[in-house]
Amino acid sequence: MKAEEIRKLTLEEIDKKIIECKNELFDLRMKQANGSLRETHKIHALRKDIARLKTVRVELENGGN
Repeated sequence: MKAEEIRKLTLEEIDKKIIECKNELFDLRMKQANGSLRETHKIHALRKDIARLKTVRVELENGGN
């Protein structure tokens, strides 16, 4: 997910996306622990998405664009 796409969302939608991504990250980590995860790059991508979501959320809260 790109920052431009995130900036189009409301704060509530961003919060929902953060929760969804965290839940998906948890599921992927459990699969990795079990040894059934084949696409390990998804963990890295999700962590980056969560960071992006949180960064844009703070920018919107502070009134920045």
